[in-house]
Amino acid sequence: MKTRLFLGAILAFSGPSAAAAQCLLCTQEKTAGVAANKVETPLRIDVETRLDMGRIAVGAMGGEVEVDPASGVRRVRGNVIDLGGFALTGTVTVRGEPGAAVRVILPTSVDLESGHGHTVRVNSLTTDLAAAPRLGADGRLQFRFGGRLQVAGLDDGDYRGRIPVTVEYQ
Repeated sequence: MKTRLFLGAILAFSGPSAAAAQCLLCTQEKTAGVAANKVETPLRIDVETRLDMGRIAVGAMGGEVEVDPASGVRRVRGNVIDLGGFALTGTVTVRGEPGAAVRVILPTSVDLESGHGHTVRVNSLTTDLAAAPRLGADGRLQFRFGGRLQVAGLDDGDYRGRIPVTVEYQ
């Protein structure tokens, strides 16, 4: 069984804090490899918090902002100034068959767009998951994810996009 969810990422550069994201698209698909005599609980993904890099000012040389999934710490590099605001790791809760092993797949990068047609890229999307994640005895697994935003000197504005997260039984 495979479940895919598109998480919203909202970023604000030298402007007011971005509004809350709307409910996000979630679809469920069955995989062909499910044994006929085994009943699996469908996987369900809930977004608890969205990835938010906070507010920054970008100089002519550009730079990057990184949010660490384990600590939630925001780091800026290059010609970028931290203007405050809350940087948030994305938090996801997966529900399914108690004790089942799952695989969580994030893309290597995602492009985000502003209302003015500019794009920025979030790279190095990572989670705080163990190497072989399993749903707990209650059928629940919660994890956080972060990434690294690369921004050029002219890329001011509020950026939004979807980060696809795929979860499947092992």
